[in-house]
Amino acid sequence: MINASGTDGTSVPELRLGEILGALSHALDMTEGQPKGHCIRCAWIGMQVAEALNLPHETRKDLYFTLLMKDTGCSSNAARINQLYMMDDLAFKRNFKRVNGCRQGMPFLMRSTAKGAPTLTRLKRLGHVIVKKESINVELIQTRCGRGAEIARRMRFSEEVAEAIAALDEHWDGGGRPLGMRQEHIPLMSRIALMAQVTDVFVMDFGAEEAAAELEARSGIWFDPDLIPVFTRIIRRPGFATELKSPSLEQEVFSSAHALQIAEVDEDYLDEISHAFALVIDAKSPFTHGHSERVARYTRMICHQLDLPPAQIRWMARAALLHDIGKLGISNSILDKPGKLSPEEMEVIRKHPVWGHDVLSRVGAFREMADVIVAHHERPDGMGYPYGLSGDQLTLEMRILAVADIFDALTADRPYRAALPLEEAYAIMDKMAGAGLDPDCYAALQDAITQSGWPATTLAGDADWDNKTTTCSDEDQQTA
Repeated sequence: MINASGTDGTSVPELRLGEILGALSHALDMTEGQPKGHCIRCAWIGMQVAEALNLPHETRKDLYFTLLMKDTGCSSNAARINQLYMMDDLAFKRNFKRVNGCRQGMPFLMRSTAKGAPTLTRLKRLGHVIVKKESINVELIQTRCGRGAEIARRMRFSEEVAEAIAALDEHWDGGGRPLGMRQEHIPLMSRIALMAQVTDVFVMDFGAEEAAAELEARSGIWFDPDLIPVFTRIIRRPGFATELKSPSLEQEVFSSAHALQIAEVDEDYLDEISHAFALVIDAKSPFTHGHSERVARYTRMICHQLDLPPAQIRWMARAALLHDIGKLGISNSILDKPGKLSPEEMEVIRKHPVWGHDVLSRVGAFREMADVIVAHHERPDGMGYPYGLSGDQLTLEMRILAVADIFDALTADRPYRAALPLEEAYAIMDKMAGAGLDPDCYAALQDAITQSGWPATTLAGDADWDNKTTTCSDEDQQTA
């Protein structure tokens, strides 16, 4: 159970780990291009299978978290998909999950790769992905599954959960990736999770009977033949599709024994969950590497300079780590665009604070935080987004986070320009002070930067996750 603190250090209602991760799983659904609640629906399906198989209690608990967190590595290959196939990564992932790789994989690539590009460009790109198809598949899946497993370990899940996430895309006949594992060598939880994923996608798009038929068509190829009748009996049960799509399903999943009986979670664990999801957020684009951690660092520096209490500083650091969680719903064709965004693209960008608010507001401990992160692009003069808040409508927490975010946007690399030197960043922020950003928070940041030295050293932990240059893809601060 969690007894987290609000901004004033007071306690908020106790929370369960399953509920927190279930809420955060909505962010994973976004970056996979899936309808809201995909991971939660997979958990509901998978736990019915666990019941039918009479799995041991500990295995059911691990399966529950495998199903909720199966996509923790999904953001890490988004930029590469966009680059390789020259298409919207969200659309690619969404549509590819509807494809039977045994029969339809190549036609899908032929239809989708570089669609709309000039003929010569499209032919060259198609030639490349066809010739390199095997190595590309290994690369993309290894990146996704390997990163997902590492994040699961960081979040203190069992090694069984990490290994199940790492083997999510292995197939019964050995044709899966990244290791080409076969049959019983594939962890049972991985086999169940992949089948639950395909079940949800096909039920939501085509109906229950079509989902059952799809599983049967892949029996012995993608899926364990012994699990097929277990799944199909559940899927073909009257009312299955209606229950899967019910608005009350999420509460049912969060009320399950596996969600309720988890050991106590302290403040340190909640910090670790926030850091882990910051890694998921920043992995979306090569230009976001380290962004959330740096914004958290600058946020803490401002808070210390303003003499805020330790509990409030800790809370603010979590808000900074999660402030861009809504960006998981933005295509890399926009995030990584090496030029000025079109009005339509900027409109998509302006939605990410609202999407983040939707994710975080689903659980009590994050609701107050959601109200802060939704305003990290607002301005004192009311010219920010998404709501045009101004003046006293902006709390101190909102103002602090906005200043920290702007500072990192200016002093880190962008898709179309290198990081600005400190003097240039200050020159821009000097002009913004008052109308575009809070002058007191900005002064506190400057004082903290002076005391800490510049340039900032590499953040602790970055090297453990990536060897890329520390950069940031926060969209062009059009308010700057």
